[in-house]
Formats: sequence, C-alpha cells, structure tokens
Amino acid sequence: MRWIAISALSLLLAGCDETPTGRSRIAWVPHGMMAELGSDTFEQMRQFTPVTTDPAIKRLAECVSAELISALADSWPELGVPEHWNVVVFEDPVPNAFALPGGRIGINTGLLKVAENPDQLAAVVGHEIGHVIARHGNERLTQQLGIQGVLMVIGLASDGDVSNDALMRALGLGSQLGITLPFSRAHEVEADRIGLKLMAQAGFNPKQSVELWRNMMEVADDQPFELLSTHPHHESRIAVLQEYMPDAAAIFSSVPRAACTPL
Repeated sequence: MRWIAISALSLLLAGCDETPTGRSRIAWVPHGMMAELGSDTFEQMRQFTPVTTDPAIKRLAECVSAELISALADSWPELGVPEHWNVVVFEDPVPNAFALPGGRIGINTGLLKVAENPDQLAAVVGHEIGHVIARHGNERLTQQLGIQGVLMVIGLASDGDVSNDALMRALGLGSQLGITLPFSRAHEVEADRIGLKLMAQAGFNPKQSVELWRNMMEVADDQPFELLSTHPHHESRIAVLQEYMPDAAAIFSSVPRAACTPL
C-alpha cells in the first residue's frame, strides 16, 4: 500500500502541468508509452488500409506537414516534440485526418477533395497536431483509467512480460487511439487555438481555416462523415477561429509564405 501511495503521489506531481495554451491538466501515462501506442496503432492502420501511390498527393501531404512541424520549434520550443514525423496518405474517401503521439500523421484522400488548397489542408493537420502536443489523448486516458489503472499499466509495461497488443487492450484503445474517440469541447477549442497559431507560424493563411469548415458543411448533408460527428458544430468552431483570428493573422503577416504546390 505504501508503494502505491508513493507511486500515486509521484504520478500526481509529474502529471500536473499546463497545455501550450496555459490550461492546467493531469496526464499520467508516460510519454514513451503514449508514443509506443501511437506507433503501434499507426502500423496497424497501414496494414489494413491502402496507402496512396499518387506522387502529387504524397508531395502535398508531406510538404504541408513538414511546414507545420518546422513551425513547432518556433512556436513552442519547450515542448520537445519529435523533429521527424511519419506522414502517410490513406486511400479512404472519408474526409479525415489524424495525428498520433510519437510523430505520426495520417491523411485520407477524401480530405483532399474538401480542402481546396494547401492552407485548408494545413488547418486540419494543424488542428490534429494540436491535440498531440497538448497531450489530449494522455489526459483523456488518465481520466478514464484513474490512478489505479495507470499504475497497473505502468506495472505491466515495466515487467517486460506484456505484448504491445495486450498493453493497448489494457488502455482500451486498439485502433481507436486518437481517431474516433471524441475529444471534449475544451480539447477541441484548445486544438483549434493551437492549430490556428501553428498554421499561421508555418506560413499558411489562417483565414482559410474558416473556409475549410464552410466547405466541410457543404458536403455534410450529402455525406455525413467522422470528422464532423466527433467535432463541435461548425458555427461554434468558426466562432472560435474568428475569435483568435486577429492574433493568427498578425503572425501570418510576419512570416514567409509556405511554398506547397496545390494539386
């Protein structure tokens, strides 16, 4: 019992910190474990979902992602995020994108039919990166598992006797990590704020984020899709983006324009 109490206190002290926007949070799952889960989940998706071979699409996705990743160091140098991220475009008609701990970005080809230019693609990818650097997945897992659950998972991992699949089952994630489990309203607003600043810092026009969500809603009536079902209503999202647009526009006006070639 004493070991549990000491470990619990250590987790509490280590897990209490702030997000990039200054919001207090508790995220107890070790960073390395989250990165491992992200890597495992990403590889599973690559095994079961076709990956595009279109060179133009690959160039666009990699260029937009690279510009955003490069801007991370300028915007939040204290985060220590991966310098290199694995970017894959999946042959999936559902307009969606995601980012996972450990430096993994996935973009569906369906999103490229809604995002009319690199700026609009950057709005979605920047938002998803925002979830990762704010450790929203870790925070949500901590809330779901509670301290005893986190201690159990750490104990299993430290024994070295548990497989990655077993660890993922213990966390209740599987292939759902960071993709279909909806984030809270606070998480979504925070990811919007981070994504808007990030795309502006990377040289993408932040005003295109609003246009992107207007495009999303134009196709939503004919084709309801996951990115809308797990995210706030478009009017609420646009209101948040417009609230923080002046600061993002000021950043955008002071940096070189991103040079990604549209399709």
